[in-house]
Amino acid sequence: MADKLSKEERKERRSQRKRRKGKENEEAKSWLREWMDALLFAAVAAIIIRALLFEAYRIPTPSMEKTLLTGDFLIVSKISYGARTPMVLGVPFTNIYMPGAVLPWTRLPGLSDVERNDIVVFNYPIDLDPTAAKTSYIKRAVGVPGDTVAVDDAELFINGEKAQEFEGIQQTYVVSVRDRVRLSPAKVEAAGGKLIGSQNEGSYRVTMTQGVADKMSEWPEVNNIELFVLPEDFNEFNRRDFSFSSGFNNHHHMPPVVIPFEGQTVTLTPDNYHIYENIITRYERNNVERNGDQFVINGEATDEYTIQQDYYFMMGDNRDNSEDSRFWGFVPQTHIVGKAGMIYFSWDNERMLPRFGRLLNFIHD
Repeated sequence: MADKLSKEERKERRSQRKRRKGKENEEAKSWLREWMDALLFAAVAAIIIRALLFEAYRIPTPSMEKTLLTGDFLIVSKISYGARTPMVLGVPFTNIYMPGAVLPWTRLPGLSDVERNDIVVFNYPIDLDPTAAKTSYIKRAVGVPGDTVAVDDAELFINGEKAQEFEGIQQTYVVSVRDRVRLSPAKVEAAGGKLIGSQNEGSYRVTMTQGVADKMSEWPEVNNIELFVLPEDFNEFNRRDFSFSSGFNNHHHMPPVVIPFEGQTVTLTPDNYHIYENIITRYERNNVERNGDQFVINGEATDEYTIQQDYYFMMGDNRDNSEDSRFWGFVPQTHIVGKAGMIYFSWDNERMLPRFGRLLNFIHD
């Protein structure tokens, strides 16, 4: 009897172990389902937030220094100008997209229009990829639709007046020093500038802000500081394949140009077509043929064209180290991504350390 009971007890214990194991398996499956549901919800929420509200962006080049530094990580607000609904079919959080699968899209209402001097993230217009798959750039919108922009002796003018100055804007200056004195690169760097080369005997070219130039002018070894200006006949654009700048010589000299706006009718000539070519053919997708001085747009002979959307003129704050609208032309409204909002992290690649003083700084533009 004892042996029989012992067998039954063992059987019962095995049964209990199976039930416990089954219960544990059910609990594990339930826990896994909860985590999978949570991860799925988080992924969907992240996709929605990235698509419609905010997006992270890293500064890859020095074109906005000293305002924004290489290695700054930004939060870009898409709601500021209105988010674009999906434009291509692709893999979220990557640049992988399905070629040819361009979606009908619209821009949702935003908090404001792009205002002059906003710091803006946009898709690089000259890229050949679909708009949303183009490389993201960040520059300052120095001119908005209808403004007249000009560059005279390396100075920017908007609507006939010298453009607003900002603390972080850098340009190249020529620094002349006393006889038999050398300008110390380390001293220049400590002051916030960068010595980029010798101009001639006794003078140097230095990239710096106006504030640094004012302080440097008080150094005993410095005789004079003046803005570096390329000669008007120096042609730097002939080495670049950009339609817009093919009618100019260099980025220090650009005659007044009206930034195109929706509804504007322009008269096309052989002398100004370089300004509008990308707008008409690339961004607004018209077929243009030229026969001498004559233009044929979509099969119709005409010398007039009506602009279909607003455009912006973008420039980097590091004015002599930025390939921007002075080179490749205007940014279409369709290419606007969002407004730079906050630096949430910054990494100094030279020192291999975070820039703690820049963390969680709002961008004052």
